[in-house]
Amino acid sequence: MPDTTQPQPDMIGGVPTPPLAILPKPSRLFSRRAERFAHLAAASANLAPYLEFLAALSRVQARLADELPAPAAPDAGRVALARASRMPPLDRQALVDDPATLAALDALIAAAGAIEMPAQARLALDALRAATPKDRRWLISNIMDDVIPSDSAAPHLFVAAAVQVLMAQLAASLDADQLVAIRTGVCPACGGKPASSLITGVMGAEGTRYAACGCCQTLWNEVRVKCLSCGSTKGISFQSVEDGLAAGDADKGAQDKGAQVKAECCDECGAWVKQLAQSRNPALDPIADDVASLGLDALMQGGKWRRAGFDPFLIGY
Repeated sequence: MPDTTQPQPDMIGGVPTPPLAILPKPSRLFSRRAERFAHLAAASANLAPYLEFLAALSRVQARLADELPAPAAPDAGRVALARASRMPPLDRQALVDDPATLAALDALIAAAGAIEMPAQARLALDALRAATPKDRRWLISNIMDDVIPSDSAAPHLFVAAAVQVLMAQLAASLDADQLVAIRTGVCPACGGKPASSLITGVMGAEGTRYAACGCCQTLWNEVRVKCLSCGSTKGISFQSVEDGLAAGDADKGAQDKGAQVKAECCDECGAWVKQLAQSRNPALDPIADDVASLGLDALMQGGKWRRAGFDPFLIGY
């Protein structure tokens, strides 16, 4: 069955120089992600229940992105100071105790109760609903720090879903032209880590690479063959389930062949992050296809490289 999901970076065609950042359109982004999760679930034998659950959760996110009041955007002074200091304008630590964050979490807990989900997720949602303010603050703080303890991944998933909605709303309120590159692998909007990166096929930006923030959903331009963990351009190779290790696969032509999802591996720091060939399949989503390509994580687990991408929906990895 062909996937009719549209590519996400859909506003960069026809420009001579690809922009540094592509800010999210929250409702559209989460709706498209829900479609992609649903398509991937239909094609998966082993992951279908989990992918169907994430499709439903993404639909909840899309609805909340429309229904929740727009959070207050950073004022002009904060944005100017961040730009001058080469810092992200969205302060995630300041948002841990923000009423808008707590409201987003309450709304997601209420809305998620109506969707079908695995038993483990249902137990986690019930526990989150009954959690004390202190426990909820701990969960929110972890998500804002891009950290999920392995023994409590399920409740963090719901908190991450709520935080993604809020942060995408905040990112959408920014002026992309006012953002500046911070350092390799750091979101210029919120300072988050990439979940994965995309090689685009969009007209006017063919072959351009964008890292995808796992928190605020901003896409930002990165050098095509460069480690998103340490910034090195040396010792880069690619691993895939289909192709195996592609040592020396660091040229543009080689990357356009083979698997649609690869692990970009760095021998300098020992890290790897997924790279999605949206140029070959425009439907690829940096979160949904990260989860659906769990076989690649299994292949990489126990090897000499450690996963550097942060995706709160990729439980267990």
